[in-house]
Amino acid sequence: MSANAKSSIKVSKTKMTTSALMRLAGLSAIVAGVCFLVIGFFHPVNVPESVNTTWVIVHIFATALGFFGLFGMAGLYARQVEESGWLGLAGFLLFTGWMTVVCGASFVEAFILPTLTTESPAFIASWMGMFSGVRGAIDLGPLPMIWNLSGIMFVLGPLLFGIATWLARIFPRAAAVLMALNTVLVPLGAVVPPAFQPKLIMIPMGIAIAWLGYALWSERRAQAS
Repeated sequence: MSANAKSSIKVSKTKMTTSALMRLAGLSAIVAGVCFLVIGFFHPVNVPESVNTTWVIVHIFATALGFFGLFGMAGLYARQVEESGWLGLAGFLLFTGWMTVVCGASFVEAFILPTLTTESPAFIASWMGMFSGVRGAIDLGPLPMIWNLSGIMFVLGPLLFGIATWLARIFPRAAAVLMALNTVLVPLGAVVPPAFQPKLIMIPMGIAIAWLGYALWSERRAQAS
């Protein structure tokens, strides 16, 4: 076999591997979108009494959101890296930074907090106070500050990434607009009853990410075929 033929086979295999990886990233973004929807529909109010309700299941999905969301966002950004420019990079870093914080916090909420309901209710009350801004009896160190910073990341990240996606014209622009609307929905969530906040914020974001993920998955699937 000639060197050119071997080179052609090697390039073909590389392209197929890249295509499969991008399809997996699109599928991962779809799963992350579903996780957003589950959180939006079923997240209980952030009070100590909620730990013994649907809390564990919801935060298992929130932990999974961090994992699948990071991989999905990496694929979405890689697909439009040249077209989205520095704006896309900034949005990607901020949004995935928020996902990283949420993944770690949700792991604690799903697997550690339920074991402390009787042993350390003061810790649970202090943890819940991190969301309401009420300082608890137990000092959580830098965690409240990190959580507050993650809120800013959750506002700016989707906004910048949504604008960059809209300008790139690769994925559906309506999904990009829906993602960017998060910058309006998050502040609006502060003035609605706590029970409606997850629905207002998480459901539109879940639809946007699942939509973008499906676009990436179906595009790469068509190319591979």
